[in-house]
Amino acid sequence: MTCGFDNTKYIQMQTEHIKERINRFGSKLYLEFGGKLFDDFHAARVLPGFDVNGKVKLLRELSDIAEIIMCVSAGAIEKNKVRADFGITYDQDTLRLIDNLTRMGISINSVVITQYADQPSAMIFKKKLENLGIRSYIHRLTKGYPTDVETILSPEGYGANPYIETTKPLVVVTAPGPSCGKLATCLSQLYHENVRGVKAGYAKFETFPIWNLPLKHPVNLAYEAATADLNDVNMIDPYHLEAYGVTTVNYNRDIEVFPIVRTILNRILGEEIYHSPTDMGVNMAGFAISDDEVCREASRQEVLRRYYKSFCDCRQGLADKQVPGNIEFIMQQLGIKADDRLVVHPARQKAEACGAPATAIQLHDGRIVTGRMSELMTAPASALINAVKLLAGMADKLHLLSPLVLEPILHTKRDILHSSPARMSVSEILIAMSICAATNPMVELAMSKLTDLAGCDAHSTVMLSAGDANALRKLGLNLTCDPEFYSNEFYTE
Repeated sequence: MTCGFDNTKYIQMQTEHIKERINRFGSKLYLEFGGKLFDDFHAARVLPGFDVNGKVKLLRELSDIAEIIMCVSAGAIEKNKVRADFGITYDQDTLRLIDNLTRMGISINSVVITQYADQPSAMIFKKKLENLGIRSYIHRLTKGYPTDVETILSPEGYGANPYIETTKPLVVVTAPGPSCGKLATCLSQLYHENVRGVKAGYAKFETFPIWNLPLKHPVNLAYEAATADLNDVNMIDPYHLEAYGVTTVNYNRDIEVFPIVRTILNRILGEEIYHSPTDMGVNMAGFAISDDEVCREASRQEVLRRYYKSFCDCRQGLADKQVPGNIEFIMQQLGIKADDRLVVHPARQKAEACGAPATAIQLHDGRIVTGRMSELMTAPASALINAVKLLAGMADKLHLLSPLVLEPILHTKRDILHSSPARMSVSEILIAMSICAATNPMVELAMSKLTDLAGCDAHSTVMLSAGDANALRKLGLNLTCDPEFYSNEFYTE
């Protein structure tokens, strides 16, 4: 893959900039971390070369002075809101993030359940955290917010929230996803620090939109497509333009809330620190783009992926019907069409020719391989085998999997687990290949090519099972699907 982003330069510049912001406030900085802390696949797709775990590696550089507060919305817990790229709920992802950060030696202070309004499942999660030995807090909606600043900055407002004791100069406030109350948690802590006579500041670290790229740059439009369900819109920051005469980009929610945030910060800190939403940010990603055209094309492809996903989400009742329309408008601005995703047409051709669901994979050299659903395996499993055989230079007619291995697996699925149909999934095919590789060098060679699929595009003519979709994502494939169910049955395993 062609690289368009210098991740080493990014980490260096970002670390220095955050340290400068800490020094500006003296003893303590509350840094709101937007976007994905781990596994920021969106950033890696639109900025080829971006490390998916770049942010957490940045935190590792700052681990001696940093600690983490995790926020998760009570509403997200109650609705079982799912992080789409992993297929797990926000409360599960909170625990996953804590495990990953702890393994890296980064200090976890606590978890705050925000926007609490007596949701039963949120209280169950709080008890689970306590049983796991994780400090947890409850924050209700702030009384008086957003207009009554006097009430907000009083014992009835932020004062009603419990104070979270912290010990390090940098307190990173993050969450598994958007709208989890990170800003409110930061401002609540600033209020409590001020009451205690501690000088503390606030800053925001949000990768997208990239403030020093043009408003309609494909990287920024890809962010709009990624948040089309939230109705986020990139905008010129009018406050920054007025204060400095410089055009910068922010998004509507930050711009809309800025007058309130500025008033609250000014009252707490006793002086005007920020003149614009852009002032509050510390993101340096725009300075690390090394090949603009590479990032533009990668972003156009990301918009197309979001377009297909939005239709699948609508079909499954996970998104409103206007979301695809929002993304279509972005596609028009970029001058791209749904057919510009090159892997789609071959998949549909294969499905039409064989009369069964099909999957296509586009390799990095441009070659496209396909696979169809059969009695033995699912379409993505078939395409995966065909892809690694092609990468290994093997004949298409060569059979990689031994019947001696396949038959016991199929027997277990069919006759013991009573799976119907009993065809093998991507994960099961990979396990079967692993067994065969122990005695067959050809299979071992084919398996060595699996890592070459990371970053490749794939398309299925039907929506895949969660198991197959997750397996392809773990292999690093960028998957899209047509919004069709593979079966007419209402319940499928």
